[in-house]
Amino acid sequence: MTPLVYLELRRLAKRYMARENAGHTLQPTVLVNEAYLRLIEQKNVRWQNRAHFFGISAQLMRRIQVDMARSRWKLKRGGAARQVALDEALVIAEALGEDLVALDDALQTLAAMDERKSRVVELRFFVGLSVEETAEVFQISPDTVTRDWKTAKVWLHR
Repeated sequence: MTPLVYLELRRLAKRYMARENAGHTLQPTVLVNEAYLRLIEQKNVRWQNRAHFFGISAQLMRRIQVDMARSRWKLKRGGAARQVALDEALVIAEALGEDLVALDDALQTLAAMDERKSRVVELRFFVGLSVEETAEVFQISPDTVTRDWKTAKVWLHR
């Protein structure tokens, strides 16, 4: 079963990483390996179904991404300075990781107000689950997921 889970996690990570800014340093394989190591450490989790497993995986991948983004911003690591190849040194680039940290902060605020909407964003955005798969996780109708998704996107945009 491990190869199947690994391949599915890698597919999800690759799809998620495609949304990242150019120049990010975390590769899908590294993200999956780190998430997989954290998943196998979970001893007291009773996996309910496939969707539950991938929901937990989404949270772990998000935490890994946010941790990486925050570590890039620490002053001891050069603050907002971006590492570039010598031939890129003359190009002025946008700061990386800023959006991901802001999204995480906003999702934490949203979770304090409405946990389900925050989890819908995690499953749809970070894992890439469909509306139907997300509805299965929460055991609610796809229409409810669609409403939660739209409301959360509007709230996050503001």
